[in-house]
Amino acid sequence: MRMKFSRSSQLVLVAAASLAAASLITACETLTVDFVFVASSKAAGPNQYGEINVFEINSESGRMRQIPTSPFPSEGRNPVAEAVSADYGSLFVANHDDNTIVQFVIGNDGKLYPYNTVNTPGIYPLAIAANKSNLFVVDTYQPLALCSTADPCSGSIAVYPLTAATGSNPVQMGMPATNSAVSGQYWPLTLSGANSSHVIVPTAVSLSAIGPFYVYVTAYDSSVTPYEGYVFAFSVGSGGALTAVPASPFAAGTQPSAIATGVATNGSSATEVIYVTDSAKGDVLGYNVSGLPGSKGNLIPMTSGINGTNEFPAGNGPSGIVVDPSYSYAYVSNATDATVTAYSISGTGALSRIGSYATGLQPVAMGIDPSTNHFLFTVNFLDNTVSDFELSTTAGTLLVAQDSPFATSAQPVAAAAIPHNGTGGGIPTQ
Repeated sequence: MRMKFSRSSQLVLVAAASLAAASLITACETLTVDFVFVASSKAAGPNQYGEINVFEINSESGRMRQIPTSPFPSEGRNPVAEAVSADYGSLFVANHDDNTIVQFVIGNDGKLYPYNTVNTPGIYPLAIAANKSNLFVVDTYQPLALCSTADPCSGSIAVYPLTAATGSNPVQMGMPATNSAVSGQYWPLTLSGANSSHVIVPTAVSLSAIGPFYVYVTAYDSSVTPYEGYVFAFSVGSGGALTAVPASPFAAGTQPSAIATGVATNGSSATEVIYVTDSAKGDVLGYNVSGLPGSKGNLIPMTSGINGTNEFPAGNGPSGIVVDPSYSYAYVSNATDATVTAYSISGTGALSRIGSYATGLQPVAMGIDPSTNHFLFTVNFLDNTVSDFELSTTAGTLLVAQDSPFATSAQPVAAAAIPHNGTGGGIPTQ
């Protein structure tokens, strides 16, 4: 693994600290409730880097405004995914073409300071997720000599242990966890038996909403026609070591494109639920997570969807999904339709459609503000915008925020957010 520091951590933190007083005043004057980081993949500047637009969300109107020095270079080519640390002090950006993860320190005013760059164990990172203990990175291909775009192989997942920030030092990334079964720092996403040579294409990653802790990766088998979708599920052990849960991988439609975890509450009982969008079939697949001995972590398809299946209708080309951590609602971005579909979540996890709402062209990613869980935004690839909505906490309906949509750099593909006041609750803390 190659590791470099684009500038000293001391310099970064001094620079960030020097802006703290001014940024606090600015944020208060503008009623900033969150900072949203939107990664744009089109190359910009002499280094052919992508860019990261930083927006602040107004707590009263939901209006998004870029901070004065935005955008920032992504410090790599073709950024495709983002995640923030559990303490909201770092932003991790996956740069597909460089096989790198770049860690930025986040200033009090939302400004980004490049701190650390590491190579991913596999080839072409496409999805990342973080909690208090680990950073999870999904690569398009395993790190094998024969794997390339011309000769593809199945993908893999890697785990970087994280050490909590101390004093003036931000969160630290450790060496990737080792999988003794392959004598490498990755876990293959492959099928067994007669299908072991099939090429499995990963698409997204999500983490448990409640304990015990698991990581879930969506993927599809590209060696068959039509494709067959799966969810790979792993328990996470000491140092980030992964163990496949019983019966993994689980069938997941035709071409899963996004995944989100949530909690279904029925009286005093709370159970974990998982939703997977199927871009080919235009629906959402619902699962309950088993907590029974011998099958913990297994995904149990719901039976309250279409014709007694676990399928709930979405729009055309669903591309992203979020579950509100405070209220019983889920939202799906439909890339082909340029809409968001809103759902209510029952006590068993079943989805009931509330309505659909227009976005910019081709929404490919989405998020909910982590401070109040009251604003929802979509990243719109084709018209280079981000759409922002105010979410009704009592009805789940969406109201277009003031002056939405907002311009981004070219070809935005991913977003992450932190609360301005540091009290958000949207990141798993295991």
